[in-house]
Amino acid sequence: MAGSEQTNFAVQLPRAEAIARLNDGLRKSGLGGQIMITRGVLSLPGFDAQTLLAALAAYDRFDPYNDPHGERDFGDVAAFETDLLWKIDYYDLTMEWGSPDPTDPNVTIRVLTVMLESEY
Repeated sequence: MAGSEQTNFAVQLPRAEAIARLNDGLRKSGLGGQIMITRGVLSLPGFDAQTLLAALAAYDRFDPYNDPHGERDFGDVAAFETDLLWKIDYYDLTMEWGSPDPTDPNVTIRVLTVMLESEY
């Protein structure tokens, strides 16, 4: 790696980890943002919010394919005999634009959306 590439990697790693920890907090505890569930997921036979929240909290299968930036903002879970996707997005406080700084919970609203694969 060239010197500037090494510097960029070193600077990005702490930022990604800071975002990942905030994302983990939302995914594992429901705190630090909002959790949205699509109508498709809500209409699944046997849907139970507590079962879904437990599946999200237990999720730990992050790899370079589903987490290329190290932010732990995307994954898939099997629940209610269906493969579901979840994604965390970062908005400004008005929820009109993207967050100016996803590492700062004072200027960011996190939204975790759970959806059917067909709704992605």
